Amino acid sequence: METRARLLLLSLAVSLLAGCASMRPAPPDEQSAADTAAEEPDSAPPRVIEPEVERRKIKVAKIDADNIELGGNYGFLSIEDFGSNASWGVTAAYHVTEDFFFQGSFGRSRASKTSYEILGGNVQLLTPAERRFTYYSLSLGYNLLPGEVYIGRSLAMNSALYLIGGIGSTKFAGDQRFSLNFGAGYRLLPTDWMAIHIDVQDRVFRTDILGTQKLVNNLGANIGLTFFF
Repeated sequence: METRARLLLLSLAVSLLAGCASMRPAPPDEQSAADTAAEEPDSAPPRVIEPEVERRKIKVAKIDADNIELGGNYGFLSIEDFGSNASWGVTAAYHVTEDFFFQGSFGRSRASKTSYEILGGNVQLLTPAERRFTYYSLSLGYNLLPGEVYIGRSLAMNSALYLIGGIGSTKFAGDQRFSLNFGAGYRLLPTDWMAIHIDVQDRVFRTDILGTQKLVNNLGANIGLTFFF
């Protein structure tokens, strides 16, 4: 009986010692590894790819600091009832701001014969001197759409679409007449001191050359070259 009691107590002591061993805390290294594994996500976030864009060096022409623009032009002028002929002129402009500018113009052309003169044989409505068409005008211009024009991959030039209108005087058929002019043009700057112009303007005045008083339109188209000073 006493031997059985000893065996029972010994079995109970072994069981208690095994339970305490299983509840012993893990070593520090094992615990740190376990905590790190718990904190790490299942998968790493995707790597952000930053694009590497090579910047091109572009030399952009800028309008010179001076605001005076001088130059000339050549084109064609359609004189109502007298056909279309070559014309030439000179211009001078002052840029008040980046948007507005004043322009003075002088130009000449020569009128052809009317259909009546051609069909009438020796009929001459105007003398050779009276066929000279000369105009002067003072206009106000507005840069409507300033921007840039790209030629190729490395060349950019400043440009502007502008509206223009003003008053002036036209000498034709031996008379000096008050005239109005209005139109539009396009300016392109290959450099900061030179500009290329393409413009179309209508010059309107009253005349009675053919016997009746009427308002005539004289449409001209020109290409010009100007320089900034």
